[in-house]
Amino acid sequence: MGFRFLDIVKPFASVIPEVGQPDRKIPFREKILWTAICLFIFLVCSQVPLYGIRSNDSSDPFYWMKVIMASNRGTLMELGIGPIVTSGMVMQLLAGVKLIEIDQSVKSDRDLFSAAQKLFGVLICIGQATAYIWSGTYGDPATIGFGGAFLIVLQLFFAGIIVMLLDELLQKGYGIGSGISLFIATNICENIVWKTFSPTTINTGRGTEFEGAVIALFHLLVTRSDKTRALKEAFYRQNLPNITNLLATVFIFLVVIYFQGFRVDLPVKNTRLRGQQGTYPIKLFYTSNIPIILQSALVSNLYFVSQLLFRQFPTNILINLIGAWRETDYGGFVPVGGFVYYISPPHSMMAILADPFHALFYITFMLTSCALFSKVWIEVSGSSAKDVAKQLKEQGMTMKGHRDSSLVKELNRYIPTAAAFGGLCIGALTVIADFMGAIGSGTGILLAVTIIYQYFETFVKEQQDLGGLAGLF
Repeated sequence: MGFRFLDIVKPFASVIPEVGQPDRKIPFREKILWTAICLFIFLVCSQVPLYGIRSNDSSDPFYWMKVIMASNRGTLMELGIGPIVTSGMVMQLLAGVKLIEIDQSVKSDRDLFSAAQKLFGVLICIGQATAYIWSGTYGDPATIGFGGAFLIVLQLFFAGIIVMLLDELLQKGYGIGSGISLFIATNICENIVWKTFSPTTINTGRGTEFEGAVIALFHLLVTRSDKTRALKEAFYRQNLPNITNLLATVFIFLVVIYFQGFRVDLPVKNTRLRGQQGTYPIKLFYTSNIPIILQSALVSNLYFVSQLLFRQFPTNILINLIGAWRETDYGGFVPVGGFVYYISPPHSMMAILADPFHALFYITFMLTSCALFSKVWIEVSGSSAKDVAKQLKEQGMTMKGHRDSSLVKELNRYIPTAAAFGGLCIGALTVIADFMGAIGSGTGILLAVTIIYQYFETFVKEQQDLGGLAGLF
């Protein structure tokens, strides 16, 4: 067979921490408990500040994507799930295009591939932590010193290991779903709830206002004598969450839940047991939230690299073509030119009217990237028509009215279409949510709804298997 890329990982496989497979069937109540423990550890790490940082007031390289990447500024969860998602995306794509030789039917290959993913994720953790320090995110590197910088990198390194282990713990069956999905949904929902009910006061120049949209509504109605003007301000105020944003968020939530029910049920029968029949469902969102996660990971890494380079070389023409940035009054950086500007969502209808080409480019980029990621993912993740046909055949199932030889051809009529069109719909809903000003960004809402819906389906399935709600508890 010769030398393979995975052979490089073998010396490190024994030292990379791993969660063992459960040696028994984990009861659903215990799964809920483990899921809650993992979430608690993540939330605690999201509040523990990094020791040794000198400044936390400079711009955040992940300003646009920190909620989606489940990261929290200046804490152990500074990098969030970014390294895991990035390493997983790169490794899956390399395996999909056959640059990495792997046989998924061989356990040793699967274990080596998993170890390679984690090793690559750890290296990304170290690289991003070093880049944060070098860019001056935590203060002047000279002031921090080598010892302080090493301590910060060490903290982010161990935090990255914790996130990987929590994700693996859930994925191997001890809990429900995956750590990536759980942490994303938690962060997004926390952000939406905070912007809806936040009691924090902000001086906007028009007087002190509450950040939370609902609290601001009641505060304005109570304190303003002109109730009509107070309502108008509560619904349309700028630079802070308003009621229109909240209604847009609820609307997108309902639309995504409605689309979750779109599917085609293909009739299948058992070739070994006569009379046993069933259906194989192909959902509109066939690849679920994978396209938007991959797209978010790609964009967040591009933002990070672009902003890092721009801060070091602000006059370089090539770097300005990639992205030019401007610091805002609230300490963040926003793209104002270059490629990253055109792939970032317009902030308001006024911004769309002022630069329609930006809006058009953003729409095209979102729709195209989500559709392509969805189409590519079915090939690299083992969910293509060929893979599904193989799985059905191994289970002794086939489609009614079709021979085994024509099964792949029949599945090809549905699966690639569902993947591409589903990815396109996800991209379109994201764009609509961004243009409507939904709280948490269109990408965030799409991720939160699809993840919550997956947990709901899991809960319902377990309830049916255990014979009702009482069986769960």
